[in-house]
Amino acid sequence: MREALEGSQAIARAVALCRPQVVAAYPITPQTHIVEGLARLIADGLLAAELVSVESEFSAASVVLGAAAAGSRSYTASASQGILLMSEVLYNISGLRIPVVLTCANRAVSSPVSIWNDHQDSMAVRDSGWIQLHCADNQEAVDTTIQAFRISERTELPVMVCVDGFTLTHTLEPIDLPDAAQVDAFLPPFRFSRTLSSSAPLSQGTLVSPEFFTEMRFLQHEAFARAEKEILSADRDWAGFVGRDCGGLLRVEGDREASVAILAMGSVYGTLKDAHRSGLLGRPVRLLSLRAFRPFPAGAIREATQGLSDLIVLDRSLSPGSGGIVAHEIRSALYGMAKGPRVVNFAVGLGGRNVPGEIFREMLESLEKDPPSFSIFDLDPRKLPDPGLDAATEMPSSGPVLSPR
Repeated sequence: MREALEGSQAIARAVALCRPQVVAAYPITPQTHIVEGLARLIADGLLAAELVSVESEFSAASVVLGAAAAGSRSYTASASQGILLMSEVLYNISGLRIPVVLTCANRAVSSPVSIWNDHQDSMAVRDSGWIQLHCADNQEAVDTTIQAFRISERTELPVMVCVDGFTLTHTLEPIDLPDAAQVDAFLPPFRFSRTLSSSAPLSQGTLVSPEFFTEMRFLQHEAFARAEKEILSADRDWAGFVGRDCGGLLRVEGDREASVAILAMGSVYGTLKDAHRSGLLGRPVRLLSLRAFRPFPAGAIREATQGLSDLIVLDRSLSPGSGGIVAHEIRSALYGMAKGPRVVNFAVGLGGRNVPGEIFREMLESLEKDPPSFSIFDLDPRKLPDPGLDAATEMPSSGPVLSPR
């Protein structure tokens, strides 16, 4: 049924359709509306789930770990500093191979304080062992949330559904919500192969000596290789129910024969598509939307970039002293290609800065000027201190000013 819904409310409704039995989360902007929506559905008797009020994100992650291990379909959500606070437990959930779904309402990480969107939070835990799926719009957020429960339960790997904070979570869009019968047919009841039970006691998360630790990590890594097939299968099967897909691992659109491509992740891809559709790009361009960041779809990227001379990679996060995080992964995937494209990496939209459609044409024009391999494209030099001045004495201080001796 098609409705005009705020992104967070649409995600809450999608989660409810998956019939989680335990929901635990701590409020943090811009995630709060998702769990508020679930709390309302539970209070109104529309979702038979236990809502656990916790004192922190660390506790929220711990609750869903225990609940899923005990055999309950479980869900949580967080953002920014909340993701970092629960990071220890995120590693535990993945290392124990516990199926859990988490919505990350992507938000910049302090300091300086920002409540607006970029991808620094999910990138900070990219190696924690969670599948990461990024959504370009709220319809994808709904469909990916439903798919995530099946992917997680089939692979016994946790899934993080990444949705751009405010840009998507607080935006009203027409959303096609599936009905309960469709979701029930797609997503079978939760069954965990290693459910903790007093009638058949077992231990999980025990100390592992060096003789076995490497083997456990290898099995986890191998599970991610198999997860690519489950992501593709879930997207294909869901399209059979609702007539639309989310692009699998990597969506390829635009001018397929173009020699230049732009790769984006998250909601900025929607802006890129609009710029292409309206002719703002000024030339043929192949458009790539990276949906799966973990597992990283190296094979799909190599195939999608065949015949390109240049590939612009947009990053909404930054590894200080190194550059854009997504671009490093792309370069690694393309290493060894006989005729691989030149990869030019631009960071844009950090801390929620607007990314207008016109900026993509400027990026394309910059290719003729031999740009550096990495740069922050929307940097405003007027907001930087004069490089000839001593920033320590010229920049305003939040503490007392000490006179020099």
